Amino acid sequence: MKRFSILLVDDEERILNFLKTKLKSSGYDVMLAYDGNEAVRQARGQDPDLIILDVKMPKKDGFEALREIRSFSTVPVIMLSAAGEDADRIKGLGLGADDYLPKPFNPDELIARIEAVRRRLSKVERMSNPDKLVFKDLSINYENRIVIVRGAEIKLTRIEWLLLIELAGNAGHLLFYTELLTKVWGSEYRDDVQILRTWISRLRNKLEEDPDSPQIITTVPKTGYIFNAKKCDDA
Repeated sequence: MKRFSILLVDDEERILNFLKTKLKSSGYDVMLAYDGNEAVRQARGQDPDLIILDVKMPKKDGFEALREIRSFSTVPVIMLSAAGEDADRIKGLGLGADDYLPKPFNPDELIARIEAVRRRLSKVERMSNPDKLVFKDLSINYENRIVIVRGAEIKLTRIEWLLLIELAGNAGHLLFYTELLTKVWGSEYRDDVQILRTWISRLRNKLEEDPDSPQIITTVPKTGYIFNAKKCDDA
């Protein structure tokens, strides 16, 4: 069986070698890249299962690399950046990073974040419900993971898909922040409302006619979200 592969990207050789040893001892295959250009090349050519991507690098920084990777891949990405750089965190999540870890960090926490990503991947792969949910202007095919919005198919990342099926499967019901965070990311993320808001915004940009005035996914301030689309009778 193919082992879970990780592309580790950082311009500091000392950090790369330390993390490589730690990840290999935890059972992962590890590939290394020292700058953003090499990260993009390896993401294309090696098809890793996960990328750990530092923000501040020469030639092409982590944001530029992530933007390019997202043009051809939905591979999960955990970004690394200096502690306290909230702007980096928000920017990385907005570009499609799955998670964010500030430096310095405990390597055991990185392993825990990787395992959380693997659980999400496993959850997506286990979904084989052949049923379809049909709403006005929106249909969701569970078997083929196809989403049609106003007659056009849209592409969703793994996290966007998980968020959508949690919300649509509970249409008309309030889902609390902690509930969505636990179901989609895992219990260790139950208080990370910022990551949820970022991904809800990305999902709205793909579903809503006017993301600034959402009608499908509405917010209950300081509480959670409601999926307001009504099911069609022939769904």
